[in-house]
Amino acid sequence: MVVMPLELVPPRLRGGLTRWLTEVAPGVYVGRVSATVRDLLWQAVIEEAGETGRAVLVHRTNNEQGFSIRMHGDAKRHVIELDGLQLIANRHASWLDWMSNDDLEDAADA
Repeated sequence: MVVMPLELVPPRLRGGLTRWLTEVAPGVYVGRVSATVRDLLWQAVIEEAGETGRAVLVHRTNNEQGFSIRMHGDAKRHVIELDGLQLIANRHASWLDWMSNDDLEDAADA
């Protein structure tokens, strides 16, 4: 199962995704595809979204949570791993207090 909400992306990307996924609400795509197709779709989303678009990919995986999260383009939110769990951190002043230097460097690279 794949869930992919998109914001501020070109119409051609939204139309292209409907070949593989169902648009259940404006900009929200859901479907069941193989891991290879999922990764190729995500790569296409990243390329087409550019610097202004935002996207989230949530897909089923074999971990404690049962799913994995990928994010692109949202500078205020960042996926972090804490004790094996993926969580969403909102950037604000107190966020910097508990992030390690390695995490900050990874966040800057993303």
